[in-house]
Amino acid sequence: MNIIDNLIIAEFGSVHDGSFGNACKLIEAAAAAGANVVKFQTHIPEAESLESAPSPKYFNSESRFDYFKRTGFTETQWKELKDKSLSCGVKFLSSPFSIEAVDLLERVGVDLYKIPSGEVTNTPLLERISLTGKPVLLSSGMSDFSELDAAVSILERKNHLVVMQCTSEYPCPPKKVGLNVIKELADRYGHATGFSDHTLGCAASFAAAALGAIVVEKHFTFSKLMYGSDAAHSMEPEEFAVFTKGLRDIWQMLDSPVDKNDIESFAEMKKIFQKSIVTAKSLSKNHLLSIEDLAFKKPGDGIPASDWPSVIGRKLSRQVGLNHKLTREDFI
Repeated sequence: MNIIDNLIIAEFGSVHDGSFGNACKLIEAAAAAGANVVKFQTHIPEAESLESAPSPKYFNSESRFDYFKRTGFTETQWKELKDKSLSCGVKFLSSPFSIEAVDLLERVGVDLYKIPSGEVTNTPLLERISLTGKPVLLSSGMSDFSELDAAVSILERKNHLVVMQCTSEYPCPPKKVGLNVIKELADRYGHATGFSDHTLGCAASFAAAALGAIVVEKHFTFSKLMYGSDAAHSMEPEEFAVFTKGLRDIWQMLDSPVDKNDIESFAEMKKIFQKSIVTAKSLSKNHLLSIEDLAFKKPGDGIPASDWPSVIGRKLSRQVGLNHKLTREDFI
C-alpha cells in the first residue's frame, strides 16, 4: 500500500492531557478500533507562541501557552510513542507547529507530515518541511485558495502532497462541511485529496471517501467527558470501529468496479425470480395466440415474458391446458 493511500488517521491532539500513559493507551485503542495512523500534535510553546498571545475561548482555566507547556512530551517520550505506534501496527504522525518541532520530529523519525490549518501561511515552516522530501498532508481549514496556492507551490516541488478539505469549526455542522471543495481541490492542484472531519458522526467522512478522499482524519478519545478542547467532538473507540469499517468498505467498493453486462453469475437466480410465458386458459390445437391467451409466471426458464410479442399470432401445434409453460416446440 502506498504510504498515503487509504489512510484513516486517529487524531489525538492533546486529549492525553500530558499523560504519557494515556498517550500509549490511546495508540492501543485507536489501533484496535481500525486506525492505520495515529496523530499527535508537537507543541514547543516557546518556539510557536508569545506568552501574551490570546487563547481560544475553550481555554478558560489556563492559558494555551501553559496548557501546551504542561501537556508536552520530551524527545525521548516522542521516540517511545513512535515505537509504541509501530508495535501496534500503525503509523506515527504528529503535526509540528514550529520549525523546532520539525527538527525534533526528524530526530524522532517520521514518515510523513501533516500541516495544521493555522500553519498554512507559515512559509518558513513549509519550506523546512519541504526540505525533508517526505509526503505531506496539507490542511485547508482556515485558508482561501490564494493561501493554498502559495502553500502548494512550495510543497509540490519536493513532496508527495495530499490536500485536505477541512472546516475549522468544532463541531462542524453539515451545511459547512464543503464536500464540493474536494473535487475543486483535485481539479485545481492535480494532487490527491483528503478530508479532516470535525463533524459529529460518520456521514461526512463516508461521503468524502466516496468523492475521492484517500485520507480521512477524525478526532479520537477514550471518552467525550475527558478534559481538553478536543474530547467533546471526538469519537470514542466503539464508534470509531464502526467508522473505520465503513470507510474501508467504501474504498473497497471504489476499488472494485462492476461490469453491469456481466450477469452470468445470476443465471440460476434469473430462472427463479423472472417470469416465463404461460397459457391463461386451455387452448385447442391450431389456435392462434392472442394477448388474452397469455399469462406471465415464475419460473423464468421458459420463453421470457419480454418476448411476448413474438408469440402473438402463432398457431399451436397441439392442445395445451391452463398454466402450460410455452416452448418454441408448441408452435407450428
